[in-house]
Amino acid sequence: MQTVGHLINGKIVATDQRHQDLVNPSTNEVTARVALASKATVEDAISAAAAAYPAWRDVPPIKRARIMFRLKDLLEQNADKICELLTREHGKVLNDAMGELQRGIENVEYTCGVPELLKGEHSRNVGPAIDSWSEFQPLGVCAGITPFNFPAMVPLWMWPMAIACGNTFVLKPSERDPSCALFIAQLGMEAGIPPGVLNVVNGDKEAVDTLLTDKRVQAVSFVGSTPIAEYVYTTGTASGKRVQSFGGAKNHALVLPDADLDNAASALMGAAYGSCGERCMAISVVVAVGDATADALVEKLKAQIAELKVGDGMDNNNDMGPMVTRALKEKVEGYIATGIEEGAELAVDGRGLTVAGFENGNYLGACLFDRVKQGMVIHSEEIFGPVLCVMRVETVQEGMDIIDAHEYGNGTCIFTRDGEAARYFSDNIKIGMVGINVPLPVPVAYQSFGGWKHSRFGDLHAYGPDSVRFYTVRKTMTQRWPASGVREGVQFSFPSHH
Repeated sequence: MQTVGHLINGKIVATDQRHQDLVNPSTNEVTARVALASKATVEDAISAAAAAYPAWRDVPPIKRARIMFRLKDLLEQNADKICELLTREHGKVLNDAMGELQRGIENVEYTCGVPELLKGEHSRNVGPAIDSWSEFQPLGVCAGITPFNFPAMVPLWMWPMAIACGNTFVLKPSERDPSCALFIAQLGMEAGIPPGVLNVVNGDKEAVDTLLTDKRVQAVSFVGSTPIAEYVYTTGTASGKRVQSFGGAKNHALVLPDADLDNAASALMGAAYGSCGERCMAISVVVAVGDATADALVEKLKAQIAELKVGDGMDNNNDMGPMVTRALKEKVEGYIATGIEEGAELAVDGRGLTVAGFENGNYLGACLFDRVKQGMVIHSEEIFGPVLCVMRVETVQEGMDIIDAHEYGNGTCIFTRDGEAARYFSDNIKIGMVGINVPLPVPVAYQSFGGWKHSRFGDLHAYGPDSVRFYTVRKTMTQRWPASGVREGVQFSFPSHH
């Protein structure tokens, strides 16, 4: 059986004693196994990155950018293979995988401008014959820990910018679907990344803890659930590292009575059920203003759910594939049972779905709850499955209060034709990413991604301008060349412009 190994110092290695099966979510058949890195294996990767750093940091930024240009081309040339690897291990429909990869490629495009992004600041004559300037220098060895739901895109949020800025990198992708992240890293080597500059280790908590505590690792980026995000942040910062850690979400859509409900329903379908709801930016709660709005919206959603095509992700005729694991499917089904017990109205029940030819797959149809209340578990917790909850309120402010009260603050959106209401919402809602008639307000690559509250730990956001600051440290120089032959007196007072 094929074993997915690690990429360390330019070579694939898989000498570890522990392994985990890789399963096709459409069939639950074991397709391969992945090596789980020991502490020693992770330390080998860190050592390779540390050894490669001195030479790599001195490579001119324009040469590092040229590698990123070549990587972009290779990603586009190999897009079909990457997406097939992704879909076979994760389950999402190929079209969705292609969209994910394209977003990752856009982040690589942004890194191609790194010579401009790393330009410092210069001030002449800050004092008599004194000049001052700042530079953005790399940190050293950096690490990334990435989730199962975006196995191509999220690694491309991290290591391309990190190494373009002159750092070296150790990536630990999800052990559930590691193959495309490893293949993309190999494309990076083909593009010209030297051995040791980019390393990939597959593993579980043992690998994570090694990256978080090894003193040679200077910075860690993480995307995953909030409990693990908080653990990564507290453990990494306690070890003296710079950490950005992105956690869970419960994203609400506020729907006003004046909204275009047909378009809103269509947008919410994709935002709630795309990729089986396994997205940190998925819309999982609709807050409808007024019973008439809620009634009409629920009926439109029910009609579209009836037409939803669920099946194998390799078939682009399908809208939704299987969930990534049977365990996650069963967990989501547990939430559905809890919602019924709590008194929510299950308007559409997607449980018990069987797909012909894939009867053993992790399939769960779209589920829709109505009349969900604050305090219900299905509202307070992140379900991470194809479950959409509808809440009913009387006013816009009541809806905003519900959104603001939630512990997560990743994303939100409003559907309305009223510009004043939209502006008030976007100005005052306490959420990090806001959409106006846009259900998934994920920023483009040349901005930055990140929520508020328990959806993010750390000061800087992911990718975009913030990633340059995260993967570099500012150094400021001040210099003076006194005129020859001029003797200056001693000055004991603090320098100033007075």
